[in-house]
Amino acid sequence: MKIYVLLYNVGTDNEGIHTLQIGNKDMVLMFESEDDATRYALLLEAQDFYSPTVESIDSEEIEEFCTGAGYEWKLVTEGMLEIPPEINVEDTDWKESADYPDDVSSEAQMSAFELERIRRQLEGLL
Repeated sequence: MKIYVLLYNVGTDNEGIHTLQIGNKDMVLMFESEDDATRYALLLEAQDFYSPTVESIDSEEIEEFCTGAGYEWKLVTEGMLEIPPEINVEDTDWKESADYPDDVSSEAQMSAFELERIRRQLEGLL
């Protein structure tokens, strides 16, 4: 079964997966619906957290990854409203990509294609 997860720095050596810290455990959210995953990613951005990328992956593959990494996982079924916690961790296991100089604004860092994709996703949520 295909599910959707939130990744950071996709395709780099510095790739990371979004997890929730529950006590001393990390939990990966697996979304049944791409729209629900996108909505959750937008909520993270609204909280000034890093901007994740929604990626499709086989549920067995992510469950195997979680087992190997000692993570737990939660399937967020379609239409279930998952809301990020109000407090985000300050120090991640991965670092934000430094592909652009510090003096370039975040708006200038996005390609026109990426901006158009986000616009279509936001319109789809309305």
